[in-house]
Amino acid sequence: MLRKIAIVLILVFLSQFYINPPASALVQFRDLQAQAAILAEKDSGTVLFEYNTHERHPADALSKIMTLLLASYAVENDVINDNELIEMTETAWLDIDEDMPTQDILPGEEMTFIDLMYSAFLGNASEACNMLALRIAGSVEAFVRMMNEKAVELGCTSTQFVNPHGLYNENQYTTAHDMLTLYTEAMKCVLFMEVASTFRHVTEGTEEFEARTLTSSNALLNQSSVYYYRFCTSGINSGTYEGAYSLVASAEEEGMTLISVILGAEITVFDDESTDMRNFSETQRLFLWGYSQFEWREILKTTDLLKKVPVLHGAGGDFVNARPVEGLTLLLDKSIPNEAFEKVITIYSIENDEPLVAPVSAGDILGEVVVMRDGVEYARMKLVANTNIDLNGFEYIRRQIVEMLTTATARYVIITLIALVLLYVALVVRYNIVRANRLRRIKNAKSDIIRQRHQNFRE
Repeated sequence: MLRKIAIVLILVFLSQFYINPPASALVQFRDLQAQAAILAEKDSGTVLFEYNTHERHPADALSKIMTLLLASYAVENDVINDNELIEMTETAWLDIDEDMPTQDILPGEEMTFIDLMYSAFLGNASEACNMLALRIAGSVEAFVRMMNEKAVELGCTSTQFVNPHGLYNENQYTTAHDMLTLYTEAMKCVLFMEVASTFRHVTEGTEEFEARTLTSSNALLNQSSVYYYRFCTSGINSGTYEGAYSLVASAEEEGMTLISVILGAEITVFDDESTDMRNFSETQRLFLWGYSQFEWREILKTTDLLKKVPVLHGAGGDFVNARPVEGLTLLLDKSIPNEAFEKVITIYSIENDEPLVAPVSAGDILGEVVVMRDGVEYARMKLVANTNIDLNGFEYIRRQIVEMLTTATARYVIITLIALVLLYVALVVRYNIVRANRLRRIKNAKSDIIRQRHQNFRE
């Protein structure tokens, strides 16, 4: 046993050396010990590595992912209470033969809905899968239709289900790509993750039936296993009658959640009869490589001041800083420096040759920035003012006067005043002319009287 453990540890240790050198993922894993594989980051959907991702393989026990997902929907949508007691029926055993994995939940035994979910996923209980199907859809056939409808809805175009438990059928198949899509959706369900992340669960017993201790076959969750991976958060293991094994699992480290899908991995038997289950060791390798090679990187912060923008008539400052309206975080290969990203900045006032005039409020849109690398656009976002720039007092008064004088009402008043002034001037001028003429006539009349008197006096 110790020799077996040592060999597996050596394999894991050595694997880290030939997956770490700087090269492409496809080169790193060209000798991957599986028929198909894919590794992706959950939140961004970024695929970090893929190999034969669209090649069809037997779905086998991975079918339980869809079964558990639909069961989780039923509980989370309040269609079924997770503590509802379900009585096992003979119908749930109809298609189960002696070679299939079960938990021997016999007809007449009662089990809560949530314990049926744990029995199906952790205990690999085929009868529990059928019983879930019967409770949710009324019949296994109707439940299988739900499984296929959901697969189509999610875009799993190369997946087909025939039963809810994974008994081999040539018409029940999937791909690594579709399993990634399905598991990404499943991880959004709190109840699904509660079950899929559990290594050991004890069901509720009754007076007639004892409690069952269920243990996950996902060795990455097993602390006593040589395959234990402390960052693993969930997963399901699957074997086939052809001796090939699969594993869908998730891991989380330093804020990055990875999903790995391994299909068709074999068991390697060494000369000393020790073994290596490649679905576990290759999944571990993928996770180790992913976390050693990639990281979340903050390329832009909302506090980054990218450009000084001139402002006219500002009080206390003649420019304002432009910052991104939101930050930009990218999943990057650790070998890529931040300097590899080009920031193309456009300021609208400068571009349009129209000066930015105070007042300016923090958050006002000033332009945009495009983040690029090697000619590829990664993001385009607005640039906004980082602070307020008030209008200075003198300019404020002048502008208020100008604005007042340029309104339609002000123009009407001014025109009216000018017209009244002109009318007044015209009346004054006319009055003065009339008065001058009258005074002249009076003066002439006086002159005529005086002249007449003088003439009469001489006579």
